[in-house]
Amino acid sequence: MSCQAISPGKNFFAGGFGGVCLVFAGHPLDTIKVRIQTMPVPGPGESPLYRGTFDCFKQTLAKEGFKGLYKGMAAPIIGVTPMFAVCFFGFGLGKKLQQKTPDDVLTYPQLFAAGMLSGVFTTAIMAPGERIKCLLQIQAAKGEVKYAGPMDCVKQLYKESGIRGIYRGTALTLMRDVPASGMYFMTYEWLKRILTPEGKSPNELSVPSVLFAGGMAGIFNWAVAIPPDVLKSRFQTAPEGKYPNGFRDVLRELLREEGVASLYKGFTAVMLRAFPANAACFLGFEMAMKFLNWAAPGL
Repeated sequence: MSCQAISPGKNFFAGGFGGVCLVFAGHPLDTIKVRIQTMPVPGPGESPLYRGTFDCFKQTLAKEGFKGLYKGMAAPIIGVTPMFAVCFFGFGLGKKLQQKTPDDVLTYPQLFAAGMLSGVFTTAIMAPGERIKCLLQIQAAKGEVKYAGPMDCVKQLYKESGIRGIYRGTALTLMRDVPASGMYFMTYEWLKRILTPEGKSPNELSVPSVLFAGGMAGIFNWAVAIPPDVLKSRFQTAPEGKYPNGFRDVLRELLREEGVASLYKGFTAVMLRAFPANAACFLGFEMAMKFLNWAAPGL
């Protein structure tokens, strides 16, 4: 079985393209997920704003049209190319640092560690991008239009709270992305090895196999990431000063008012989105890598 030498540089460019594919495929359900996670707790005798994923989907279409599902997409599109580029670069670097020779096949714990490194790398871009995206996604649902767009959101956040306002939720983003990224990449590499026919290279997988491995990697990623993601969405969209002790206050409030199940709010939307979005991401990544290996074999 031939082994392609790891190139963090190629991972950088191919990962950026994969990230763009992910956003286009997955943003509508991400909007639904954030709206469900951040909807207010209904008072006595009141009905919840959304009865579930499909109700939120129907209400969004009825009130805002198809474009309502893509609210806030500009922020992740702007941030996603460098973010996924850095994410895949971090994974490639993490793998390369653990190899003694280019032919070394890494163990699954080593792949998990390389994936965790990618989560650390992406936080600087991910945290402000997530803050802006979440604020834009929920404002339409509330019937308010405070921010005209991503740049206006950044300007207002900076004016109100400085750089700390833009980076609010960074610790929670780390708590979500470091273990989830480890699971993400380890699962993808594990499934690639399982699906590779004997005598073939994992780099020669068919399109359906890549789609399946990428989609399942997304499922495993979000199985780990959902609880901290719920806390992050709540914290990043809360009014200034509501949670003075950070995520501990958010966790206590959620457990007190809604129980442990509240940590899995948006589960259906997340899982419906996870497979197609990450299947598209890894297919885009693998296609870009094949092009780069052909165009620049020595890079």
